[in-house]
Formats: sequence, structure tokens, C-alpha cells
Amino acid sequence: MPACPLDSAIYRELLGDGEIAGLFTDNAELRAMLLVEGALAEAQAAQGIIPAESAAVIARAAREVQLDPAALADATARNAVPVPALVAAFRDALAAPEHAQYIHWGATSQDIMDTGLMLRLRRVLEILAARLDATLLALAALAETHAELPMAARTYGQVATPTSFGAVAAGWGRPLIALRTRLDGLRPRLLQVSLGGAAGTLSAMGPKGPAVRSALAEGLGLGDPRASWHSERAGIAELSGWLTALIVALGRIGEDLVLMTQSGIGEVQLAAGGGSSTMPQKANPVEPSLLVALARQGVGLDANLQAAALHRQQRDATAWMVEWLSLPQLCQIAGRALGVAEGLAGGLEPVPARMAAGLDDGLGLIHAEALTFALARDMPRPEAQSAVTALCREAQQSGTPLAALAADRWPGRDWGALLTPAAQLGTAPDDARVFASAARA
Repeated sequence: MPACPLDSAIYRELLGDGEIAGLFTDNAELRAMLLVEGALAEAQAAQGIIPAESAAVIARAAREVQLDPAALADATARNAVPVPALVAAFRDALAAPEHAQYIHWGATSQDIMDTGLMLRLRRVLEILAARLDATLLALAALAETHAELPMAARTYGQVATPTSFGAVAAGWGRPLIALRTRLDGLRPRLLQVSLGGAAGTLSAMGPKGPAVRSALAEGLGLGDPRASWHSERAGIAELSGWLTALIVALGRIGEDLVLMTQSGIGEVQLAAGGGSSTMPQKANPVEPSLLVALARQGVGLDANLQAAALHRQQRDATAWMVEWLSLPQLCQIAGRALGVAEGLAGGLEPVPARMAAGLDDGLGLIHAEALTFALARDMPRPEAQSAVTALCREAQQSGTPLAALAADRWPGRDWGALLTPAAQLGTAPDDARVFASAARA
């Protein structure tokens, strides 16, 4: 297995995301950094810092020049950043020393790399937002369609009380609504240009430095932070936290589906399952399992990125390199997880007969809580709970349904009508419909 399975020819269709992976290739990074260099030249020319003719030549070349990523490798290994080699190669490709001298005027490597990253992250967030919207719509359809389809709720892996499949789908989707709302607030805090120069003071650009930064931000469609953020990584840390919360929320869907498709339970049916090399009868819950695995990997990557937010002094290469190692993978697995979740939600089919079997063990013990609170209207609750606990033991020992024992013990009430899934769904149908409405909104 390769060091990064997401890029493997064997594993990338399982673990990776081609669309987002394309934004983290060498060529994508070089293209983004060249665009930043071109936009910087134009912003500086507008402030009279470099000649307008040179800026026009640089900006045009930045859009057209093709650089070989491999040619930058040796210098990057020495310098720990690719920008010095990129600038040198760009100047050579320009073949006009009188203009090339103004490339990268007063900027530092981190300015170009971080701003280029923001250009690519902007597209990453657009992709994720579209997939998140589609996933929410698919979950909304599930929730609304099955708002009143009863099934057993489980706590600690044990049957608890009735709920509905629609309410379960709503429980999967509600965190995604909150994350979608958070994304709108995250964007302006994250997607900002980086322009601080050597030590974050823009000293090489003089008093016009802030105006250049503002013009660069406008030219690239990014925000102006009004200061250097070389060592202030709150935006990256917030993005990492958001991506991880997203992946974990999707992983929860995977966890539930692994259990719901388990042999002997089978309460839902997936659109497709994975095969076994030796057991032809199996349809393994591959995609739910993948969601869980991606969530666990995301948590580990987030730990790295939160630690990397601790930068030393004005710039910190050590913490910055940890970002390079972790953030692209986190973005890619978030994209993969959303793609999987959208497909699962759109193809998921409940199996009502299996859900009914989970509700009815032949004894009706799932309704013990309902019986307790019904009795608590006429007696102290501790007394009611003690009585129902004893009745549950009697039902298990005698094989007599709980409702029949209740009718014998407390005649005069229609226990059979009260102790049914339909009568004990509580807010589950409303929860499902409220979620569906909110998701569509």
C-alpha cells in the first residue's frame, strides 16, 4: 500500500475524491501561486510601486506560463518552500529581465503559498457546500417519507422505546444543517489574502503596503485581513474543526447503518453492497464502513492541525509543514465522505417487516416505559416503576405479553391500544417533518 492511499491507483476510488484531489496537485498549486504573483504585480502597479508595463507583462505571463513541478524539487528540498524556485523559473520563462525584476516584489514565500491555498480552498468549499446541500435534500426526503414508520430506538445497543425511521434520518441530518450554517460564517474568516512581507510588516512596500494588500484582495476576490496572519492560524484551525465535525457527523450515519444492516437485524437495505472473496452470499456494508473509517482518520488529522495552530514568533516553518501534511488529506476525505453519504441517503430503503420485528419481541417489553408513566397518573412514580419492573420479569418468565399482564393487574383500561408503537412515537413524526422542512429551506 502506498504512503498516501488517497493517491493510489488501487485505492483512490475507495478512499479519495478526484475532484478535490485535483485542487491539491503540484500543477494546481503552481497555477494558484502564479495567479497570486500576477495579481500582486497588478496591485503594486496600481499604487505606483512597480511600472504598469511590467505589471501587465507579469500578469499576462502568470496566466500563460507553464512550469515543470519536478524542476522545482531540488531547490524546494533545500529551501523548504517552493517559491524561490518558482520565482526563478518564472523569471527565466519571462525572458525579459527588465520586467522580471519586479516579480514577487516585497512579498515573502508564505504570502504567495497561503494566498494560493485560499484560492484553492475557496473552490473546495464550493464543492463541499453543493454536496452538503444534496445530502440534506436526500435525508429530507427520507425523513418526510418515513416520518411515521415505527422502529425500535436503541440505547447502549439495547431496544429502548419506539421511534420512527424518519426521526432517525432527521437525527442524521440536523448536525448537517448546523454545519451548513457555520460554513457561511467560516468563509469570510478563512478566505483572506496573505501579504505581510518578510516579517509581516510590509516594510519593502513602504506606506502603500496596506493599499496593495487591499487591492490584491479585491483582485483575487478574497478578504483583506488588514494585517499579516503568517503566525495566526485561527482560520486554518477553524476550517479543520469544521471539516472534522462534518466528517464525524457523516461517520455517525455510517455507524448506524453498519448496525442496521447487520445480519439478524436487517432494518434497512443499501442500494449496493460489497462482495466477499470467499462468501458469495454476503453484501457487505462497504460505504457505511468507509464513512466510519474516514471519520476516525479525520479526527486524527484535526489533532495535527489544531496542534499546528501553535506557531512561533513571526513565522514557523515546523508548524506550517504539518499543515501541508494534513490539510489536503482532510479536505479530500471530507469530499469523499459527503459523496458517499449523498449516495447512501438517496438509495437507502427501510425494511418495515424487520423494523416491526425489532419492535415486537412477543412480550411488548419495549412499552415498559409507557406503562410506567400511564400508571404514574394514579400512583407515585417510584411505585409505578417498581410494579412495571416486576411485571417485566413476570412476562419474561411466563411468556405472557406485558399488555395482557397489565390488563389482569389493572383492569378497566385498554392497555392493548396504549401499548403500541403508533401510540408511543411521541414527537418522532413531527421531528422528522420539521427537519425535512428546515433542510429544504
